[in-house]
Amino acid sequence: MLKDRLDSEHCGNDSCEANAFCLPVNYFSIALGMLSGGLAFRHGSLALSIPIIYSQIFLSIAAVIWAVLMVSYLYKWVYFSCVAKQELGNIIQCCFISLIPITTILMGIALFPRQHFAAEIMMFVGIVGQLLFAAYRAAGLWRGTHTIEATTPIIYLPSVASPFASTMALGVLHQQHWAMLFFGAGIFSWISLEASILHRLRTGSPLSAATRGVLGIQLAPAFVGCAAYLTATGGHIDLFSEALIGYGLLNLIYLIRLIPWVFEAGFSLSMWAYSFGFGSMANVGIFLYEDQGFNELGILGIPLFLIGLFAICLLAITTVIHLFRNNS
Repeated sequence: MLKDRLDSEHCGNDSCEANAFCLPVNYFSIALGMLSGGLAFRHGSLALSIPIIYSQIFLSIAAVIWAVLMVSYLYKWVYFSCVAKQELGNIIQCCFISLIPITTILMGIALFPRQHFAAEIMMFVGIVGQLLFAAYRAAGLWRGTHTIEATTPIIYLPSVASPFASTMALGVLHQQHWAMLFFGAGIFSWISLEASILHRLRTGSPLSAATRGVLGIQLAPAFVGCAAYLTATGGHIDLFSEALIGYGLLNLIYLIRLIPWVFEAGFSLSMWAYSFGFGSMANVGIFLYEDQGFNELGILGIPLFLIGLFAICLLAITTVIHLFRNNS
């Protein structure tokens, strides 16, 4: 009864948006970026003999952000369920709900060295959750209800980013065969969606200035897929992983060229769409360095690690400044 009364009182106005603890679901991209960056930092700390305390601080901050966002999302469903249902029913916004199981999986990976049992539960819940949501969202696209305007890189999240995150978790658990099942799901989903998304970006109406940050997701599939593949297969850089790195670097060059256009309206939190790609790029850089040192493509390893980690730190600092200015 209390919940129904609160819904009736608040759903007809903007009170949820005004409530400091009722955050949009796309804010989980901040947790995603911090967790992926923190895991790459931990990987790099072990490989480069950097004191592990720094990466632990990074991951601790990421864990706090994730926990706050999780509580906020549950709070929204309890007290502002109409807003949560609107997000779920929105053909664009609902894809961000995939970030909840994805970040839960990454939290499990982050926790694994210290708490195996709790971490395994989190990874299992995340994997099952991403499968259930992908069945709801990605399969729902087959009914002809999608629009060309909604065909942006955001739709990678349920059926590409989620299986790749599951691949990473299963790789950490040394379940290589199960990991490769999910990798196959992610890689072929990526291939099937890529042409449609690029066609829309090239020939459809331009993205609005406020949402252009979502283009950053375009960086993710190659680098996230490569990081997942290397985690599942033991970290050896083979020809297939080199091909993924090559396509990731090509997309990085394209996105750098588009920076002035993307930032026409200034910084917004949508820029965190770049973060999963940057975090995975940093992780792949360490895999390169570990496998090849400074030989052959190994010379790219440390630069990829530093650029990816620097980009996430820059996003975090800019976000703090942005929020401080907006609230002052």
